[in-house]
Amino acid sequence: MLLAGVIAIAILAGAVASVVGFGIGSLITPVLAIETGMKLAVAAVAIPHFAGTLVRFWSLRRAIDRRVLLHFGIASAAGGLLGAVLHAWAGGAALTAVFGGLLIFAGLSGLTGAITRVRLGRRAALVAGSLSGLFGGMVGNQGGIRSAALLGFGLSRDKFVGTATAIALIVDLARLPVYVWAEGRALLAMWETIALLTAAVVLGTVLGRRLLARVPEDVFHRIVSALVLALGVWMLIRAVII
Repeated sequence: MLLAGVIAIAILAGAVASVVGFGIGSLITPVLAIETGMKLAVAAVAIPHFAGTLVRFWSLRRAIDRRVLLHFGIASAAGGLLGAVLHAWAGGAALTAVFGGLLIFAGLSGLTGAITRVRLGRRAALVAGSLSGLFGGMVGNQGGIRSAALLGFGLSRDKFVGTATAIALIVDLARLPVYVWAEGRALLAMWETIALLTAAVVLGTVLGRRLLARVPEDVFHRIVSALVLALGVWMLIRAVII
């Protein structure tokens, strides 16, 4: 029953990520962690996350803002790699609570329109990318904090999702070998579950791609902000439960 639930959530997560640029790790990881523990769940979900991101990247490859990708994306990948290395030693309720608080602040800023008055320059992009990657790598939810930071670049709907996807792919390529090295034996032991989750995420990604074009530009950023806010609240709840 738990596996069936995780597979259903994986399909949903793939669809959500196709629309707003994040959600695979945020939705699947805490549910899978009930069975495996958080550290192994983070490593396991990185594999279907990579597969779904790769499919999404191919369909949105022409809608990427190269300037943001160059400045923000590379810094995010470097931060994500460091965060993945620190993942084995860092974490805990305090870090999860801080992460949740940052997401809540970003989500509220987006919903109130405050974020629209922010335009990140080159240096700010490097800092925002590094910190979002670092925090995300340590807690296994990079997409939410990355999308929160990307709200400050004023990207259109397709460029937002396309650029977020390209950055996520770079981050996955940086962090996945670290997770495999750290949890390789445990990941091999659960290969069937990982294969099912990967197939489910890819299916959700394909279905969700059709929904993106139907989301009006004027409400897109508010949808992203609302999901970032909801993720932040969930992270705070997790911090209390932990």
